[in-house]
Amino acid sequence: MEAKKKKVFYHSDFSLLKTGFGRVARLVLSYLYKTEKYDIVQFCCGLTDDNPAYKRLPWKCIGALPQDPQAIQNLQRDPKLAQLASYGAYKVDEAVCAEKPDVYIAVQDIWGVDFAINKKWFPNKNSAVWTTLDSLPILPTAIKASEKVDNFWVWSDFATKALHEAGNHNVKTMHGPLDESSFYRLKDTDRQQLRKKFNLSSSEFIIGFVFRNQLRKSVPNLLEGYKLFQKENPDVKARLLLHTNFSEGWNIHRLADQYGVKKEEILTTYCCKGCSIYSVVHFQGDNVKCPNCGLDKGMATTGIQAGVTEEQLNEIYNLMDVYCHPFTSGGQEVPIQEAKLTELVTLVTSYSCGEEMCKPEAASLALDWAEYREHNTEFIKASTKPRSIADRLTEVYKMPLDERLKMGKKAREWVIDNFSITKIGKMFEDFIDSCPEIDPSVYDVETHQNPDAEVDSSLPDKEWIIALYDKVLDMKVDETDQGFQYWMKEIERGAGREEVDGYFRGVAKKEIISQQGLEDVLDKDDEGRRMIYVIPESAGDVFMATSLFASLKKQYPDYNLYVATHPPYFGIVLGNPHVHKVIPYAQKMDDVHFLEGGGDYKGHFEIAFLSYVNAQRISCYTHNGLDKIAFDLN
Repeated sequence: MEAKKKKVFYHSDFSLLKTGFGRVARLVLSYLYKTEKYDIVQFCCGLTDDNPAYKRLPWKCIGALPQDPQAIQNLQRDPKLAQLASYGAYKVDEAVCAEKPDVYIAVQDIWGVDFAINKKWFPNKNSAVWTTLDSLPILPTAIKASEKVDNFWVWSDFATKALHEAGNHNVKTMHGPLDESSFYRLKDTDRQQLRKKFNLSSSEFIIGFVFRNQLRKSVPNLLEGYKLFQKENPDVKARLLLHTNFSEGWNIHRLADQYGVKKEEILTTYCCKGCSIYSVVHFQGDNVKCPNCGLDKGMATTGIQAGVTEEQLNEIYNLMDVYCHPFTSGGQEVPIQEAKLTELVTLVTSYSCGEEMCKPEAASLALDWAEYREHNTEFIKASTKPRSIADRLTEVYKMPLDERLKMGKKAREWVIDNFSITKIGKMFEDFIDSCPEIDPSVYDVETHQNPDAEVDSSLPDKEWIIALYDKVLDMKVDETDQGFQYWMKEIERGAGREEVDGYFRGVAKKEIISQQGLEDVLDKDDEGRRMIYVIPESAGDVFMATSLFASLKKQYPDYNLYVATHPPYFGIVLGNPHVHKVIPYAQKMDDVHFLEGGGDYKGHFEIAFLSYVNAQRISCYTHNGLDKIAFDLN
């Protein structure tokens, strides 16, 4: 009899997203899938279950966000809940308990996975947290997490060393993998042909930087260093190739004006969402007409949703003479390793993960930096010195070609030895195979949220909001938290405590429904005499529906009337003398058979009224305005 395959639950960015986590997920899961040893489920941060791209992958994908638009809108009202929901906190219990995996692996920033660590279904020996830590001092939440988790992995030796010094020796480095077959140095003739394709001469000295346009990528420092290099080497025809998205992050052209860098000297990559070609030219604005297929507004600078293929990215690296990566801090900075695989000389800020990139065997040229402290976090950050960038660029420009090539080959071998998917994939395989058989009772989840928790109403507003998070939602926040700040502003604008309290308790009730069903939000002593009126939204519709409740109670005097709506509308119904209880709407309530039962399934209510379906879901009431209906309100 064939042994049952272990089921692996991988919690991270979707594999086809062009983010660091997404690309790593694609490599790791593809490796595991090809072994044919495992059933794979990917839990996709920031996406819903109906994403059509899931069909492109051979393993099962589950969205981390609820599919119901109103549920998402409700969560977005509180920035803290919205952020956590995007990372998966809203649906992870439901998904894990439905799938019952043998192994759980969470791959995200620490604040995007630490909510899972205290779950009953998080058995230490069969779970791993793989997270990026990029600055000193290490986040206290990460230190606490590493103390609790047997398998705590980080992406660079920089963080491993810091956590070992803190006494947490269960931490190990697990590098983000790369496929060395995707990135390599092209033949010189092919490199020259590429330059001709984009009207670049062989004499131009092209300085490359591949990056997400985030503030921690030191674009101002690079532009200043580049300008210094130009002034000191006036005979050099140089260009900057910035493979990034120009519509987010730094305003690169404004910075160029400040440092006196000509816009024509700054190249970037455009991709067509229609025909998928790319071009390398100076920035001409986003959403321009594609010269290949003619699609209007088809070409835009590369981003996480749409961008170049790995084959195309390899060509972009091969347009460069040197790669320069200045940054304030980073978990691994995968483009540095990609550049090394293409045998470029790499200039790297020697802080954070850059320390590892600048080891002698890694064959980089280190960039000097000055320490500064990040506001609010007080993290140590690096400001790369423009003087150092200019000096290193000059060093590479004057370096004999054979020395550059020798340095590049050494760098490629170092990446293969330390970051190859063959090596990293085998480490994953060994971990999964070593996991013992799991006790299925871990998936008998009990929520820690308590919609009926007592919260001291005499507390001042600040302490009261923190107590709501703690006692009702089982979440620890402080005054720096976005959600706390949002609710304080709402109260300052005049929101009543009843409304705020109703929102928190509604969210907790909905979480219970999503995890365990309706049993825990219904009274036990009225079974057999319940009716429900479901009206998810909006404020006007909920208000108008209240006019029907007296009639319902008159028709069914022996039944308790429950009303299901979204938490923001609780206040409209609470206190209505005809309503027994208000509960949060869940998408499964669209099915009358879920509510009333059918066949062998008993259901929860004897009578369910779903009048909203014809008005809000199907809109079959319009009749071109020709209705001739007499309404008898007597």
